[in-house]
Amino acid sequence: MKNILFLLLAFFLFSAERCASQHPAGSKKPPSDMKHYAHTNHLINESSPYLLQHAHNPVNWYPWGPEALKKAKDEDKLLIISIGYSACHWCHVMEHESFEDSTVAKIMNDHFVCIKVDREERPDIDDVYMSACHLSGRGSCGWPLNAFATPDARPFWAGTYFPKKNWLEVLNYFSEMKKNEPEKIEQSATQIAQGMQGIERIPVSSETVHAQPEDLKQATRNLLQIIDFKKGGKNGRMKFPMPINYEYLLAQYALTGNKKALEAVQVTLDNMAQGGIYDQLGGGFSRYSTDPDWLVPHFEKMLYDNGQLVSLYANAWKVTQNPTYKKVVDETLAFTERELIDQSGGFYSSLDADSDGEEGKFYVWKLSEVKALLDEPSFQLIKDYYNLTEKGNWEHGNNILHITKPLAPIAKKHNLDFAQAQKMLQNAKHQLFIARSKRIRPGLDDKILTSWNALMLKGYVDAYLTFNEPKHLETALKNAHFLAGNMMSKEGRLLRNYKNGKASINAFLDDYALTAWAFMALYEATFDEQWINKAKQLTDFAYQHFYDPSTGLFFYTSDLDAPLVTRKKELSDNVIPASNSVMGRVLWKLGHYYDTENYIPLSKKMVQNMTGAFLQSDQPFFYANWLSLYSEMANPPFEVAIIGQDANKLRNEMAKNYLPNVIYAGGQKEGNMSLLQDRLVKGETRIYVCQNRVCKFPVNTVQDALPLVR
Repeated sequence: MKNILFLLLAFFLFSAERCASQHPAGSKKPPSDMKHYAHTNHLINESSPYLLQHAHNPVNWYPWGPEALKKAKDEDKLLIISIGYSACHWCHVMEHESFEDSTVAKIMNDHFVCIKVDREERPDIDDVYMSACHLSGRGSCGWPLNAFATPDARPFWAGTYFPKKNWLEVLNYFSEMKKNEPEKIEQSATQIAQGMQGIERIPVSSETVHAQPEDLKQATRNLLQIIDFKKGGKNGRMKFPMPINYEYLLAQYALTGNKKALEAVQVTLDNMAQGGIYDQLGGGFSRYSTDPDWLVPHFEKMLYDNGQLVSLYANAWKVTQNPTYKKVVDETLAFTERELIDQSGGFYSSLDADSDGEEGKFYVWKLSEVKALLDEPSFQLIKDYYNLTEKGNWEHGNNILHITKPLAPIAKKHNLDFAQAQKMLQNAKHQLFIARSKRIRPGLDDKILTSWNALMLKGYVDAYLTFNEPKHLETALKNAHFLAGNMMSKEGRLLRNYKNGKASINAFLDDYALTAWAFMALYEATFDEQWINKAKQLTDFAYQHFYDPSTGLFFYTSDLDAPLVTRKKELSDNVIPASNSVMGRVLWKLGHYYDTENYIPLSKKMVQNMTGAFLQSDQPFFYANWLSLYSEMANPPFEVAIIGQDANKLRNEMAKNYLPNVIYAGGQKEGNMSLLQDRLVKGETRIYVCQNRVCKFPVNTVQDALPLVR
């Protein structure tokens, strides 16, 4: 795009992606100016914590909806669509610098209609205007995202964080352009609309997919080439967990014996568990690391990361038996139950990066603080184990706890036997944890999102199937009943968010796909057919309201929603796998339970039209879940039916093994699925190992069944 508009505004863009990227040293959120709390805007009746944070700004914010859009059209005003989320540090900074400032607010109110959007509640809106940012700004895009749009909501330019001075210049620039050169705005809006249409254009293939394991070799090599085999994660200046990539590599190791794939998983999980991205005292992971060593996190803790990482560490334990991986699972679930679980059984969304106006303040330590809390031997041990120094490894002389050496050589250095050192370490950690708990806590985003809950539900199921701890299944069932009872209608329609006893906003494709995926996992963990039936119901509803027959893929929004300027599809995986790739896997797996339905052909058609993107991509990091689906097609699953009084016991025994190409069905009775018909033998519990409904001779022990699936 050569429009002068982009060139004139390019200097406003900051190189950092802000909340999506790094933060500079010394960044703080100053306390809000309480005099502004006399003002109340249209956000006051919203449930989103992020929107409520802005409800007393002097900016006359509206939530997204017909009232704001009508006002813009009636008054012929440009729209400012400002998008962020509760845990976003730079969203807080821009709020304090600009949106709480009466001078800035007057310009915004006089010349624009201003809309605030919680990107976690409305990812569909965020996707549209984030695409506009990438198309218009040619620079880094992140949150806060500030998009400018015509009165009918067509974006013509977008950027991210702006200091107050630059923000005022942007506001004045566009208000003058609206008066004097409106044709430039129209030209830019048209160009961006054309660009978004190009992004959405998907080539439709007529070639039938015949998935073969060897087709994945090059894609796996491409993925391994971008792995940092010293520190783990993707090569680069920052590190995001991206769990789905390592799930794919772990499965490739199990299916092909590719040791390099396992090495990539282990080096990543080991370094993450030892780094500052992991809360060494309280468990749980921050969203990403701002450096290549996993040391300095962006301190916000998100439910979706932790749910996926619980699944990944649990699955990796099955392969490696590494006790650190079990410790990570235990501590992360303890963190979840302590800080992110509602009494209803739903899981909250996130913890803020900031506390007491400063990012990371809750988590970091000065050496003197630690020394004051511990006896001298414990202090010396902790000092060495967590690499604490007087200078610190972060801002203002603070230390981020991280591990660079095993405990054994440190114990030897301090003339302690290993058992002594372990006990001292645990006692010292407990003392530091208690002291930390008295600090001002990070803000909590207590909205409950369906898709994110599904990811943590799946995490609990995977932890239960790995470690056979009943409390994990109890938590999973409570959450599943919450989702089924509060977020799902009898017809299979889902809602997106829940807060204060109220569910609202039609769900999006990720809500349907991830919840169906989690319910299928819960069926395998319980053999309770209500969960597989609910997964089928959700899938059928999604097919009815999201499916695009022209591409064989699914729209992100349903046909029940008010349309945005474009109806997009989510195709590439990110920190959460793409909703289309998840739906493809749901259809594939569901088709093996319900073989009379059209699920498997639908899944194959999705892969058929995406194969060119994910098999030949030089960015396989963003297609790992598609690769997993293709691998499942290339390695047809074993259908393991376990029927009889001890069905659950044998399933638990078998599920401790990492078997990525096995699906389970069973129960004490035959139930209603064709997989189980005519399998029950009175007085026995039998294991049937089948492929495509063709079964081997039944066996009675897991020891005899395992060779049949390998």
